[in-house]
Amino acid sequence: MDVIQLTGIRCYGYTGYLPEERFLGQWFEVDLRMEVDLTAAGQSDRIEDTLDYRSVIAAVKEIISTAKFDLVEKLAETIITTVLGFDQVQQVELKLHKPAAPIPDFGGKITIELTRRK
Repeated sequence: MDVIQLTGIRCYGYTGYLPEERFLGQWFEVDLRMEVDLTAAGQSDRIEDTLDYRSVIAAVKEIISTAKFDLVEKLAETIITTVLGFDQVQQVELKLHKPAAPIPDFGGKITIELTRRK
C-alpha cells in the first residue's frame, strides 16, 4: 500500500483535564501516516484520483480548535476516526503531541499514538 504522510499539523485547542486547559487552551501537533492507493493518481495526474490532503489538514484543525475534551486520548480517537472516514484512506497512524503540558518540573512533550484500519 502507498503512503501519504502529513507532519507538524499545528493548531491551538482546548482539550485537557485541568479547567484552565479547556479555558485558556494550548498548542497541539499532529502527525499522520495514511495508507492510500496512489496508483490511479500516479497515472492520471488528477487530484480527483487521490486523497486531497488539504481536506485532511482542515478536518484535523477543525477538530482540535473546536473540541473541548478532558483527555487527549479522546481528541486523538476523534481525529483518527475522522481521517479514516475519508474514502481513500485504508489505515491511519496518528501521533498527537501536547508540547507544553502544564505539569510542574516537566519540560518534555506528551505523545499519544494510535493506529486504526478499515
